[in-house]
Amino acid sequence: MSTQTALPQGGQARREQFATRWAFILAAIGSAVGLGNIWRFPYIAYENGGGAFIVPYLVALLTAGIPLLFFDYAIGHRFKGSPPMAFRRLSKWTESVGWWQVLICFVIGVYYAAIIAYAIMYTWFSLGERWGDDPETFFFGEYLQMSDSVAPNLEFVPGVFWPMLIVWVILLVVLGAGVKKGIAMASLVGIPLLAVMFIILVVVALFLPGAPEGLNALFTPNWSVLTDPQVWIAAYGQIFFSLSVGFGIMITYSSYLKRRTNLTGSGLMVGFSNSSFEILAGIGVFSALGFMAQANGVEVADVVSNGIGLAFIAFPTIISQAPAGVLIGVLFFGSLVFAGFTSLISILEVVVSAVKDKLGWSRWLTVGVVVGGSGVVSLLLFSTTSGLNVLDVTDAFANNFGIVGAALVAVVMVSWVLRRLDRMVSHLNAVSSFRVGRVYKVLVAVILPIVLAYMWVSDVVLKAQNGYGDLPSWFVGTFGWGMSIALIIVAVLLSLLPWSERSGLHSELNDNLGPESVVDDESSDVAAAGHGRHAGTPSNPQNGA
Repeated sequence: MSTQTALPQGGQARREQFATRWAFILAAIGSAVGLGNIWRFPYIAYENGGGAFIVPYLVALLTAGIPLLFFDYAIGHRFKGSPPMAFRRLSKWTESVGWWQVLICFVIGVYYAAIIAYAIMYTWFSLGERWGDDPETFFFGEYLQMSDSVAPNLEFVPGVFWPMLIVWVILLVVLGAGVKKGIAMASLVGIPLLAVMFIILVVVALFLPGAPEGLNALFTPNWSVLTDPQVWIAAYGQIFFSLSVGFGIMITYSSYLKRRTNLTGSGLMVGFSNSSFEILAGIGVFSALGFMAQANGVEVADVVSNGIGLAFIAFPTIISQAPAGVLIGVLFFGSLVFAGFTSLISILEVVVSAVKDKLGWSRWLTVGVVVGGSGVVSLLLFSTTSGLNVLDVTDAFANNFGIVGAALVAVVMVSWVLRRLDRMVSHLNAVSSFRVGRVYKVLVAVILPIVLAYMWVSDVVLKAQNGYGDLPSWFVGTFGWGMSIALIIVAVLLSLLPWSERSGLHSELNDNLGPESVVDDESSDVAAAGHGRHAGTPSNPQNGA
């Protein structure tokens, strides 16, 4: 049931809202703190100079991560909509950028649920150390039952199918309940639980034999790497992928904020909370890897891994060998479940919000169609014996080709093509405690496009020359290149479809812009200013929600 409230004077409805600014901050942190914080950052830091990596990491956070976070907040909050509606209100020619971001979220959402299902099962497996003496064979063989052929099939794996189905049912309930009762409540419960579980995990890991050697391996600085451009690109990539920026999540979440909300102050809290969790994850993971290295009589470098290899192969080995191994297993995999779930909620809310805005459906109808349809696609592709290969390719292309490409286009469009960056800055400063100015404009209009373009082009060239892993070219061409190009084409087609008269574009009041629904030129902003609702209107930033 929709939670919008009708306005008697204008016949328009108000957009759903977070009850408080803190509800938004928790939801944004829940989105940012995901699987990559736990299983990607420690490895990236170790591979790129250890303790010295903190320097480019912090530089990347301050010069790219937080500025892009502010950029998304400004668009979502000023134009009060999902990515398609926000970009449509910015200019009708940029709506397709919003749909590109929505479709990327759809792709990520359908495979992300599978990883959460793995973590759910491994939380259970930890109680009896089901993987035995060979976690790798157990994961790929007994658990995933991986097919020898990479071609997609319909041979379902019960241990993946049923927990995935549970994930989708929970998502249906949470997203159907709306922003206040669903998303905000899930974050209010999930984020504190995640924090408590992970802190306990880190404390336990710190007391394992060999933990100091693991920490030394992670934090011993190799200052010579600071002259290597690839290390700096790795830092920007880590910040970019860990903050949930550039693909519609923060645009959508900020559209649910009240008119007077401290945007930049909230962004700083989200950015630094996310980075603090990453460093905490590095401490916990490398303490455990130090123990694993000592127990097996090898160097830490010999046991370091990331991603699925760290989570479902290395950590089960640690759990089998460590004192209080069962506790470590439940805490580690439980943390993956909570971190993944709060992120998945935010990813799918982008799709739900976009469809709801475009068609004017009620929330429950939209959630039923979007989440139900996504769940069917997810189960058909990723709960089978061929699911992991499809997951691997779609993840690589959706992140590097999709997210980076969409973010690059959005930044260039706003900064250089439409020249609306000044208005975004005015909006941020009108409602926020931490004001931004010329330096911020340079970072968004110059530094960000250069970094994003380099990341995007270098990844495209690398994949075009070398393919992806050992997978056959037809497979990569279909689920990698084919999927990526198809998203752009479908995004353009969706932008050409007319907006329903019941859509949010026509029915929802945007009190930042006045009664006008669409902002296509400067005259609309001038008209909005006449209503006292221009983004640059002075306001007391301390009156934020």
